[in-house]
Amino acid sequence: MYQTVGSPTLWVSFLIGVVIMLALDLGVFHRKATSVSTKEALTWSVVWVVLSLCFNGLVWHWFGSERALEFLSAYLIEKSLSVDNLFVFIVIFRYMDVRANVMHRVLFAGILGALVLRGVFIVVGIGLIEMFTWTLYVFGGFLLFTGIRLLFADEEAVDPSGNFAYRLARKVLPLTRRYHGSRFLVRESGMLKATPLLIVLLMVETSDVVFALDSIPAVFGISRDPFIVFTSNVCAVLGLRAMFFLLQNVLDKFAYLKYGLGLVLAYIGAKMIVAEGLFGILDPLHIPIGISLGIVAALISASMLASLIWPPPVDPHVEVLENTEAASLVADVPSMSLTATAAAEQSQISELAKNGKRAPDDSEDSLPPAP
Repeated sequence: MYQTVGSPTLWVSFLIGVVIMLALDLGVFHRKATSVSTKEALTWSVVWVVLSLCFNGLVWHWFGSERALEFLSAYLIEKSLSVDNLFVFIVIFRYMDVRANVMHRVLFAGILGALVLRGVFIVVGIGLIEMFTWTLYVFGGFLLFTGIRLLFADEEAVDPSGNFAYRLARKVLPLTRRYHGSRFLVRESGMLKATPLLIVLLMVETSDVVFALDSIPAVFGISRDPFIVFTSNVCAVLGLRAMFFLLQNVLDKFAYLKYGLGLVLAYIGAKMIVAEGLFGILDPLHIPIGISLGIVAALISASMLASLIWPPPVDPHVEVLENTEAASLVADVPSMSLTATAAAEQSQISELAKNGKRAPDDSEDSLPPAP
């Protein structure tokens, strides 16, 4: 097993700290399903970043500057790649007509799933590297290919309807005809059914798995210490929810960020390959972690700055994907999104109240019949 700087006690302490912070986040500060303001998102983003940097300082104190720079580099890479992930989350939420007051519940549950899945990926990845050294060439080549593809691929619109979880869940899960607040499961007519919000959660989780296939190998290019790889990933993912609400209205302004991320992935991939040598043609070349950190930071900062200084022209014919019929398609309600359905029902209730009639109860039978 690869030697890690983290002792069992340190691993347990870190995990306990994560659980406590998550419990405070959801159980104390966000117990009710309310929309998150920009000010609150900024506050929590600062809190998560400060906590991560404080932990980075502890890594420096415990294990020295080399491990601390590895943690900081891995954290920066994971945080940057998460921005691209957030854009996909926004598209999913708009496509599925998710209301702002329940978004944070979906993201919170998604973060819990992401932490578990990434832990599994890290264990499997390190196991493969130990058993088969040549997998480093595979990881490096994959990152190099992915980075080049980002640089030269045409801009493609994200189509949530092609998500595997979306298509599978609609076929196999018994679904309700509408959202039920922030609940993922409800019981109707004695039968347990999934709400469309569970479909949204599954789409978020599967999208994160796809992004983890890039981010985890990229972190392996920085460090192969399980403790550094895992803690840097966890610290970056924990701040994902707050960063979503902070950046959701400005993410589209970073049009050139994908090129910066593409160069970062290509650099990390090439770094992994040259660090192992090229089959006797090139001796192993170690690039100091400080230089790698500077290159990664410069590429990401330059791409974001270029996006703000030289924004690309906006195509007036591009339709914004928002308030679609996706949620009603999940629930098989014809020609009306769930938001529109709720508005129509409220109007009907008001009209009945004026006429002195009792409004129908909030059940599936009160909705329009499925086609």
